[in-house]
Amino acid sequence: MASLKDMRVRIAATKATQKITKAMQMVAASKLRRAQAAAEAARPYAERMGKVLGSIAGAVGDLGSAPRLLAGTGNEQVHLLLVCTAERGLCGPFNSAIVRLARERANALMAEGKEVKFFCVGRKGYEQLRRLYQKHIIEHVELRAVRSLGFENAEGIGDRIVKLYEEGAFDVCTLFFSRFKSVIAQIPTAQQIIPPVFEGEAGNDTGAIYEYEPDEDEILTELLPRNISVQIFRALLENSASFYGAQMTAMDNATRNAGEMIRKQTLTYNRTRQAMITKELIEIISGAEAAR
Repeated sequence: MASLKDMRVRIAATKATQKITKAMQMVAASKLRRAQAAAEAARPYAERMGKVLGSIAGAVGDLGSAPRLLAGTGNEQVHLLLVCTAERGLCGPFNSAIVRLARERANALMAEGKEVKFFCVGRKGYEQLRRLYQKHIIEHVELRAVRSLGFENAEGIGDRIVKLYEEGAFDVCTLFFSRFKSVIAQIPTAQQIIPPVFEGEAGNDTGAIYEYEPDEDEILTELLPRNISVQIFRALLENSASFYGAQMTAMDNATRNAGEMIRKQTLTYNRTRQAMITKELIEIISGAEAAR
């Protein structure tokens, strides 16, 4: 059995840990509001761009003359999985949920005889994926030095993805991230961005006929690469909000668990101390009775 001193040290250590988790919870809560506002502000632009490009793509008659980012390579043999996770942990199952979705997709594609490559954004996803897919990871980007996410961060990643596609490194690219729903709910999401899959891809449903100036192919050549960067930027913002929500929930649970541990440890300490005092009293009384 541990001594009273060991129990006091353990209780003090648990209280110190509780203070840390409480502080982390408050920091995550303060950062969550700004990250959530940024993620929600990015959604309408990203969704509207997808609809506009889907409408223009639906007006393109011959996909053979369309840009390769829209038409694809004509093959689906090589898949690039762009996995976006956080740079830090202590956020519950946030990172592992995204990695699990990507791992399931990779295993399913490999079972079909496809070739899979990984592009990792974020340290935690890279650390988990390299255990099983070290040879399949072709690129790794960390954003630890970035204090505030900006479009330039996503644009750099998007430009690299487009360059790899033009070099023939892959045929299909799928983006993995966690969509923010609430503080206690983050939804792991997979979105194909090359060739893009648009909602309402068949064109506009208003019955109106549009004439484009310049023509559709030229517009798509300009907007498709930008759309990739926009979707990546949205994913990074969604991840940021989801991370702080998950961390806030995880630290709240950790603080509650620490409080319960302190209560149990204090109860055990008091019982042990009372038992030792009782034992000493019995020994004193027994010694006095024997001396009579």
